[in-house]
Amino acid sequence: MPKNNLRPIENKQQLIDYIASGSKPESAWTIGTEHEKFGFCVESLRPVPYEGARSIRSILVAMQDYGWSPMKEGDVIIGLTKDGQSVTLEPGGQLELSGAMRKTLHETCGEVASHLKLAKAVSEKLGIGFLGTGFNPNTAREDVPIMPKGRYGIMLNYMPKKGSLGLDMMLRTSTIQVNLDYSDEADMVKKFRVSLALQPIATALFAASPFTEGKPNGYLSYRSHIWTDTDPDRCGILPFVFEDGMGFEAYVDHVLDVPMYFVYRDGKYIDVAGQSFRDFLRGELPGYPGHKPILQDWEDHMSTLFPEVRLKKFLEVRGADGGTWNRICALPALWTGLFYDQTSLDAAWDMVRDWTHADHEYLRADVPVRALATRFRDGTVRDIAKQMVALSSDGLRRRARVNSTGEDERIFLGPLMTILERGQTVAEEMLEKYHKAESDGGWGENIDHIFKDYAF
Repeated sequence: MPKNNLRPIENKQQLIDYIASGSKPESAWTIGTEHEKFGFCVESLRPVPYEGARSIRSILVAMQDYGWSPMKEGDVIIGLTKDGQSVTLEPGGQLELSGAMRKTLHETCGEVASHLKLAKAVSEKLGIGFLGTGFNPNTAREDVPIMPKGRYGIMLNYMPKKGSLGLDMMLRTSTIQVNLDYSDEADMVKKFRVSLALQPIATALFAASPFTEGKPNGYLSYRSHIWTDTDPDRCGILPFVFEDGMGFEAYVDHVLDVPMYFVYRDGKYIDVAGQSFRDFLRGELPGYPGHKPILQDWEDHMSTLFPEVRLKKFLEVRGADGGTWNRICALPALWTGLFYDQTSLDAAWDMVRDWTHADHEYLRADVPVRALATRFRDGTVRDIAKQMVALSSDGLRRRARVNSTGEDERIFLGPLMTILERGQTVAEEMLEKYHKAESDGGWGENIDHIFKDYAF
């Protein structure tokens, strides 16, 4: 733990200053890409356990031969680090790469490609594959192995008290997200508002979770629907972001009002689920009486909020289903083009600034079902998505960051442009294959085929 993270917190202003310290000049802006994926045993097509010859632990151990350093809780390896990157475990064994903050999309997508190449090389020897979708397509919740991280035990116990789908969120979902910078408070507010408003549009573009336990579930992004019944205290649209007075302090007040999960001390997790960080600031936390928080506690608590966009020292944009390599790279491309070009950002804000809270709620509920076909105002979500991608493309063109062959970052938007041209999401593509007979090249309603067609 960095020494600075041990600094005691005495007042709210320190928390505001912490977030404000993330402000950077445009010349220092970077891009961080994170993605999760489902490991599966090649023979059984079932999730990979933590222990054993064919296991998540075996993958983590094997990757250490390639310069990755272990992260441990006690004697248990729970992740890896290397050069600003980390490989971590989600509760159901989803393997996540949290990339380093990079200057260009070429760099962050190169990092993703290198990770996937290594993960695949190591895992194939163990009889393990990886699947790129938003929801585990064939496994019941009770059959998913749970990873041995202390915080997960607390969360798994607390989740059912707040919503009916929280355990599915933890154990059976997979996502892509991008972390992007802001220059100051005003820039943060505009980016926060634009990305929250447009998050359902991104969800529609990346919809890839239409199956539950081998059958169609009635959604195109079931992963997105799950978040609507996970925990109302820490998920959702955040209406206050669109209100007058939004800024660093307003977000800190929101985080302070979200119930805690845990305090981490001396290598152990103390269960304080449902208790108040405001009480912690006063030294009156019932589950840890007489103690005040350190900065690491604030960072931990902030990481347990799950809105569609999350503010830390940067903005985390979190609305996409998991996918294969080209879609992993398409997500940071989409948001970088909007966030890192002022003309595109201003145009995006003009596009959404008159959307009402009712509009946000409607899109949040309807898009998981219909995705691009969702009716909105005088058109469809597909119409808005076309505008969004066009603004992003213009922004990337003006950024003019080129690779070694002279191509700029617009190359990573290709998968989204294909989806918009066809008017068909990946989820709809999957459903079409599912319903087509095997004799015609389809899946014949056999979900096993997904582990070939959408594996890395």
